[in-house]
Amino acid sequence: MRYKIANQPFTVLTLQMEQGESIKCQSGAMAWMSRGIRMETKMGGLGGMFKKAIVGESLALNHYHADQAGELTLAKHCPGDILAFNIDETPIIAQKTSFLASTEDVNMDIYLQKKLSAGFFGGEGFLMQKYTGSGLVWLEIDGSVQERELRSGEQLVIDSGYVAAMEASCSMEIETVKGVKNVVFGGEGLFNTVVTGPGKIWLQTMPVNALAMALYEFMPHSS
Repeated sequence: MRYKIANQPFTVLTLQMEQGESIKCQSGAMAWMSRGIRMETKMGGLGGMFKKAIVGESLALNHYHADQAGELTLAKHCPGDILAFNIDETPIIAQKTSFLASTEDVNMDIYLQKKLSAGFFGGEGFLMQKYTGSGLVWLEIDGSVQERELRSGEQLVIDSGYVAAMEASCSMEIETVKGVKNVVFGGEGLFNTVVTGPGKIWLQTMPVNALAMALYEFMPHSS
């Protein structure tokens, strides 16, 4: 299966599928496809219904089967990018609701912070998704992407919500912002995410919640 990611920031993923190949994707992701591609909706699947409900994914997945060679194009739901990961090389941990599509042998599980007490107050970083198995997974990223590679023991302090994905060799914790004035007047919230290497990490420049808050300022409000 060949694929192309194009048209950032209104990004689309185009798959060139050979006869007999299939993929699974989030409901509503299909933008256009060849006549020879057939859709089948299934409940459960990637991670199971209970796990998907916890991380905010749709309970049903659409499976697209190539009865003959053709093209399938999937689109993001908001401006941003799409990243492709080969799970054969290393498992990937990603922000919740980032799943766009994958080949059939990719599995999703829930990834929790090691320090649960801090995690419950840490926002987006607490509850994430871990992808294992075999094949390709395509993930939706908010805004554009910055890639970093951390050495063993090297740490990066990140504002909550800016972690898009990381290799499973990295570890993650939540830490409290120190200082009352920093919390009250700093505008950065109560918590930061600390990622420790070794491994690669992918950062997103415009988390969807930050985009929503920026747009909210320009919306009319009732008195």
